[in-house]
Amino acid sequence: MSLLTWNQGQYLLDGQPYRIISGAIHYFRVVPEYWKDRLLKLKASGFNTVETYIAWNVHEPREGEFDFAGIADVESFIRLAGELGLHVIVRPSPFICAEWEFGGLPAWLLSYSDLQVRCRDPLYLAKVDRYYDELIPKFVPLLSTKGGPIIAVQIENEYGSYGNDTAYLDYLRNGLIDRGIDVLLFTSDGPTDEMLLGGTLSDVHATVNFGSRVKDSFQKYREYRKDEPLMVMEYWNGWFDHWMEDHHVRDGADVAKVLDEMLTEGSSINMYMFHGGTNFGFYNGANHIVTYEPTTTSYDYDAPLSEWGDSTEKLEAVREVLAKHGFTPDCPFPEPIPKVSYGKIKLMEKAELFTDAALQQLSQPIQCVNVRPMEKFGQSFGFILYSTFVKGPRHGQKLYIQDVRDRAQVFLNGRLLGVIERWNPQPLDISVPAEGAKLDILVENMGRVNYGPLIRDAKGITEGVRIDNQFQFDWTVRPLPLEAGVLAGLKYDAGDAATASEGRGEEQPAFYRGSFAAETLGDTFLRFDGWHKGMAWVNGFNLGRYWNAGPQRTLYVPGPLLRQGQNEIILFELHSAPVSCEIELTDMPDLGTVAQVDDAVLNFANDEEE
Repeated sequence: MSLLTWNQGQYLLDGQPYRIISGAIHYFRVVPEYWKDRLLKLKASGFNTVETYIAWNVHEPREGEFDFAGIADVESFIRLAGELGLHVIVRPSPFICAEWEFGGLPAWLLSYSDLQVRCRDPLYLAKVDRYYDELIPKFVPLLSTKGGPIIAVQIENEYGSYGNDTAYLDYLRNGLIDRGIDVLLFTSDGPTDEMLLGGTLSDVHATVNFGSRVKDSFQKYREYRKDEPLMVMEYWNGWFDHWMEDHHVRDGADVAKVLDEMLTEGSSINMYMFHGGTNFGFYNGANHIVTYEPTTTSYDYDAPLSEWGDSTEKLEAVREVLAKHGFTPDCPFPEPIPKVSYGKIKLMEKAELFTDAALQQLSQPIQCVNVRPMEKFGQSFGFILYSTFVKGPRHGQKLYIQDVRDRAQVFLNGRLLGVIERWNPQPLDISVPAEGAKLDILVENMGRVNYGPLIRDAKGITEGVRIDNQFQFDWTVRPLPLEAGVLAGLKYDAGDAATASEGRGEEQPAFYRGSFAAETLGDTFLRFDGWHKGMAWVNGFNLGRYWNAGPQRTLYVPGPLLRQGQNEIILFELHSAPVSCEIELTDMPDLGTVAQVDDAVLNFANDEEE
């Protein structure tokens, strides 16, 4: 049994002075087979603690159905950290931000039109309570007071950036205590008046999050907390990426300098991130500060340990600073995981989406008077197809989607009219022949907003479809969550699929399948040169999104997803495949053109943060 407390500006572990040197690793962004490798590399760099968020939508993907297996087996992750000699900080706030889909909140909450998140709304609290009744008892045996590795638990995440319902924070605090949490509780917020006023409780330890300007940030914190230990719960040592932007990097020497300043001030730290990992599947989030900005599949974060688990120059600089302050590893650094190039692979089998066979396999049609967002159909992720018949003749009119969330491909009688995007919602020209025409609108959910006032982010079409000022009614809706089990039943046509499509001069969403043999297993990277936009699966595992808009040019494929012998690759390409129908599995990652992180971003100066 051990207990983390604090007194006179210092942490105490079992009554002895203690400094937390922590790094963030999210279990849900790393395949379980690599948890040990990443945790050992944390310990072998001089850290004594690992911090992880808990993502509600990973554990309750459908209301009332709970998942704590595989990549969601958080108990095993925490036990493993303890077995390796690491303490654990757990952040199970219902909301986590983290550039994760909806900030970790489950999308099915949005099916309740009147429910308000992150406050004392009774309906919301009832959903949190049911979830916590399942989740929190799993942590109790793992608390340091019970001989486990968990030394601290967060109440809510950066709440002062969102609201000021401190009674809500108190409700969450009491809920943790009533369910058996008896270790140190804390909040974390940015070092500003607004955030420290709205996001803290006077009798709960407060921590702060920032990436630079150490003295200024601590000075602001001390205006509110005179005697508590300094703790940077998130020291942002890199940054995340949005599609259509550059890959963010931060100079390792600068990261080391700021870390040295923090430690010299006597602060404990949690490096966000030590190892970023990957937004597998549909789990990337998005920002909406000025406009909608979806996050990439890679969550490399330019962290000291790369997305694929390799040491970096930044990590070496961090280790030197930690050693200077007396934090040296007591174990060797694990060897790099092998990277393998499997070469070019042709995806010659094709299943077009707009065929009766494919649509019947993937979805059941739902008849609706008006369009509705996907959450109203019990759908959280993927795509949704809205179809109707438009009477003619119509000439020189405009088609509007009100409002598209997030990217719609519009087809008239099977031919692409154009694309309407949330960040560029321009109407399309439309003319309809006298006999009328079928209108199909395929909408992609590109990730829900995970931070700020616009997190209630329903997907699909939220209000309606207009031709000029006339709303169109009488729709057939097909939810397309594209779950692996459903994809397995697709029927493919063999042959030169891309050439056939190119010959028709059409852009048609389609699934492309191929296989390759693997004798040696290792990590690899899927290059999608020549492809446009879509999703990728390897052996039924959803790797995430690809898009030629960049920045990233490869998708990380962890070795444990592969098997000796034949392996299957499927791409769901939204536009058209290259004539070669080739992808490449290479041993070299490519996250795109780089750009330095702006210092203002690291300090909430533009209201955009981790």
